Amino acid sequence: MSIGRFACSRSVVIDALLIAMAALEATEAIGFSRSRPLAVAAAVIALCALPFRRRAPYWVFFATVPLLAVTLASIASLIALYTVAERRPARYPLAACTLIVFVDAARILWQKGNPLSVSLLDLVYATLFAGAPVLMGLLMRARTELAAKLIEVQHMRGSQQQLLLDKELARTRTELAREMHDVVSHQVSLIAVQAGALQVTACDDAVVEIARTIRTLSARTLDELRQMVALLRSSGSRLPDLTPQPGIEDISALVAESGIDTTVHTSCTTAEEVSATVQRAVYRTIQEGLTNIHRHAPGARAWLSLQISQSGVRLSLVNSPPRHSPDPMPSDQNGLRGLRERAELLGGSIATRQMASGGYELVLVLPLHNYSPRAPQDVSHSVSPPIPVTEMP
Repeated sequence: MSIGRFACSRSVVIDALLIAMAALEATEAIGFSRSRPLAVAAAVIALCALPFRRRAPYWVFFATVPLLAVTLASIASLIALYTVAERRPARYPLAACTLIVFVDAARILWQKGNPLSVSLLDLVYATLFAGAPVLMGLLMRARTELAAKLIEVQHMRGSQQQLLLDKELARTRTELAREMHDVVSHQVSLIAVQAGALQVTACDDAVVEIARTIRTLSARTLDELRQMVALLRSSGSRLPDLTPQPGIEDISALVAESGIDTTVHTSCTTAEEVSATVQRAVYRTIQEGLTNIHRHAPGARAWLSLQISQSGVRLSLVNSPPRHSPDPMPSDQNGLRGLRERAELLGGSIATRQMASGGYELVLVLPLHNYSPRAPQDVSHSVSPPIPVTEMP
């Protein structure tokens, strides 16, 4: 049962008990009344008004005053006075309601011929009689306001903690962006410069073409690196313009630039448009797969199959066994981990397997759009050790 439903049920039970007490007292008081029809009418009006005491406290209070005046039954008036103090604690209206109850209570207690001390005690009793529900109502209102303030303080404290976390995250992102720019950008720039020099001085046409490709790839890497650095430095502000971003239409150029003998097969059986985020994920997966085929399966052939249908996008990248041993290169398998996290964030999945021929297959499945992002899982605990298709040991 939810908290709101529990509070509503609790209020209904309390109201029922209070109305039952007021009805019991009114029934007994009617028997001692001099005008039974008038007393019955006043009791009916008061008891029918009590369920609405939280919506219209003043009207309900004045509806209970005739019952107090005619039959001396006070529970209904005290309940209404408590509600006025709790819900509408305006100074003068509350004082007027309290004075009415005080006068009726003093009239009940006051008797001619009583000693002065007894009369003074009657005034004290009348004051307590009228003041107790007012004080209790004000106390409950103060308690409610204090609880609301405490909740507000907790929310403010949570907001402050979030601000501190955001500030620390922004600082970390700025440091990371600075390191990426200072280290990676410098190294890639040197590669581009050396490739440009080799392109000018080389005599072999094949070497010139390779140098031109290296220089083009280096320039493109620098451009993407600048975009990533700008994204990291944004730190919660308006994101920089990252367009144009690579998509499915850029796959042919990516395969051609890779230099890998790749057979590409594409099919599309739906007229729906693939979202830009999904297109970028497909492009990055192919890019990572081709790059690591270069690194870990030199001389291998590749077969790329891309199927777009109503159910989603399915990508399959298969490579044959390497023709010669790859050069030893450092690898921490962050490529496959990043691909898996990207797929899970888009509501898809990625899988790898070793082929019977000795090659490897990478399969990516993503929805077209309207995906439901979910937090990436810890690959080291949620999946078995990956078969090295894009990250071979």
